Amino acid sequence: MRIGMMVDLYKPYISGVTIYVEINRKYLEQMGHDVFVFTFSGDREYTDDEPNVYRSPGLPISEGFALNFSHARKVKKMIQTMDIVHVHHPFISGQLALRYCKPLNIPIMFTNHTRYDIYAQAYAPTLTREISQAFIQSYLPRFCAKVDMVVSPSTGMARILRDLKIEAPITVIPNGVDTRKFQKANGRENRSGFGFSPEDLLLVYAGRLASEKNLPLVIRSFKAVAQAVDNVHLLIIGSGPVENMLQELAAETASANRIHFTGRVPYDELPDYLTMCDIFVTASSSEVHPLSVIEGMASGLPVLGIESPGVGDTVEDGITGFLSTDDPMLFTAKMMRLCLDKGLRLKMSDAAREASNQYSIERTGAIVLSHYERLVNQTEYKHHGLGYNLRKTWESLFAK
Repeated sequence: MRIGMMVDLYKPYISGVTIYVEINRKYLEQMGHDVFVFTFSGDREYTDDEPNVYRSPGLPISEGFALNFSHARKVKKMIQTMDIVHVHHPFISGQLALRYCKPLNIPIMFTNHTRYDIYAQAYAPTLTREISQAFIQSYLPRFCAKVDMVVSPSTGMARILRDLKIEAPITVIPNGVDTRKFQKANGRENRSGFGFSPEDLLLVYAGRLASEKNLPLVIRSFKAVAQAVDNVHLLIIGSGPVENMLQELAAETASANRIHFTGRVPYDELPDYLTMCDIFVTASSSEVHPLSVIEGMASGLPVLGIESPGVGDTVEDGITGFLSTDDPMLFTAKMMRLCLDKGLRLKMSDAAREASNQYSIERTGAIVLSHYERLVNQTEYKHHGLGYNLRKTWESLFAK
């Protein structure tokens, strides 16, 4: 099959969606399929390090995000040679998929990766919650009704989509991770190279440093824990718009020398960083299905997180980690318990690694692929009309 991934943002911007596309692309190509990525770029100097990435020029808005409301002519033509298109952002890429693919009966799958209600408040604070919620409730149900399949990565997110009045069928397919890379890594052997001893207790967060991730709660809780635990350290892996603010907040604490900002780490090196650590921490309640949490679990790390859709669907409270509210005292207390109870940590470590197997890319990728094949077969069976014939003619001319 020729599979098109349509995204508003792609590399060099790093996000859960970027990683999802990269991981699934590799799996699908190993299965013998051709995968194409369609996106926008405001940087004419950037060169992709992978084949079949088609970029249309756009107006640079922020790091990695360029705005345009149509693809270049040659990119549009290439999109129209796909057997199926998988949309990962519903607004720009979603509308273009409908415009380019629907007339030719090319099936469209949409995965909802983002809590758009929370992101609207984080990045458009001038809008009231009522206005942003009304827009999302007006837009998403109509968009979802027009695509051929709607996917939610978690049951919690599926409930939120239902609350947004989406009536189209929703299929839950968890995001996949190359769990073997994290399960096989042994970063603890390299602790000394990072300046840590075998006796140090390392907490780690990995992801974007953005306001919706609620990282001040992690830093303030760590400050309290560090007063009682001499050998505890916090690693914050990643970069983002609030990085400087977080560094300033960390500098104000008495334990500033035990809070380490690594910056962005190449994804291939992430398994070594995570397996070097003891506990994964996140205070985000905006996740749909957090790849970083799954990566931490595959690395054998018990997880401390917030009870919310996504994290709450992934972490089993008391078994693979602890779930908390965003109350600072409760979050700190659960962090403290994980730090002080080594036996519990080790028990949760084994459970977390075992639980991560259900999110292996081999399992989740096979599920996604089976739906691709079903949608393509249904479309070809139903639509052997003018649109189907035009599409096949188009493929014969441009897909060589």
